[in-house]
Amino acid sequence: MSPKIPFPIKFILSLLLLVLTLIVSLIFGAADISLKEVGLALFSTSSSDGIGVIREIRLPREIAAIFVGSALAVSGAMMQGITRNDLADPGIIGINSGAGVAIAVFFLFIPVEVGAFAYLLPVVAFGGALLTAVLIYVFSYSRSTGLQPIRLVLVGIGFSMALSGVMIVLISSAEPEKVDFIANWLAGSVWGADWPFIVAIVPWLLVLIPFTLYKANRMNVLGLSDPVAVGIGVSIEKERLVLLLAAVALAASAVSVTGGIAFIGLMAPHIAKAIVGPRHQLFLPLAILIGGWLLLLADTVGRNLLEPSGIPAGIMAALIGAPYFIYLLLKK
Repeated sequence: MSPKIPFPIKFILSLLLLVLTLIVSLIFGAADISLKEVGLALFSTSSSDGIGVIREIRLPREIAAIFVGSALAVSGAMMQGITRNDLADPGIIGINSGAGVAIAVFFLFIPVEVGAFAYLLPVVAFGGALLTAVLIYVFSYSRSTGLQPIRLVLVGIGFSMALSGVMIVLISSAEPEKVDFIANWLAGSVWGADWPFIVAIVPWLLVLIPFTLYKANRMNVLGLSDPVAVGIGVSIEKERLVLLLAAVALAASAVSVTGGIAFIGLMAPHIAKAIVGPRHQLFLPLAILIGGWLLLLADTVGRNLLEPSGIPAGIMAALIGAPYFIYLLLKK
């Protein structure tokens, strides 16, 4: 998109792309669905086998993908701003892995009623992600130089690998019927594709995404050097801590319904910045749409690429995101 195009036009075009991809994702799949049935499913009370497939299977799955992609995009943008590191992403630096270990322990060892399971998952994921984030922050911080961005990425990757090992140990000790759940989580499958899981994460998004947009100007300031930010009157450590908590909560609520999906939080902010520039007031709203679109696209392509089970969205996102991560690593 040309930089001469006004921001509202860019936003509307991105929204239209997201809506178009959603319609395509509702049409294509194992069952043949017509465009007319999509319209009836969304805008009428009619019922048929095709309409039932849309309302009960495809629509909640794709809405979950959009919500999760948007949350991961905002979380990644915040982490990149907090650390001043373009490589920061909740999946790459171990935040998602911490949430995953907490969810696996909860699922395997803590009995809970079926009706409450979906609503407790985001809370459990937040606890695991928060503990992981605190440990990564502590090991990356130096009293003499403050938070070291490159060290944060390296420490985060180390934590991610270690926590992946913990997940393997948990799988080896799990009952066979429970292994599938953890395997789906590790692959980044959009497994929480039911309305209760969407209802469970919506409050987190309704609170945290507006809060992030409200803090956009603070994140602009944090992008400057520490002396400049202090001179303006910003309490750097306090702002970083608050924003880190919000980023961790967004990532945790997201992966509680889709599993370990990386690179969306890395790519979406970069694409948005390339379109509208580095001001958080502009690129954050666009990153929300782009993040949702990226994960929706990954899930749609993966679901239709290999029959009958498809390729998990997390693997599709990694196939795109890993080369991009290497490109950024070499560039920076």
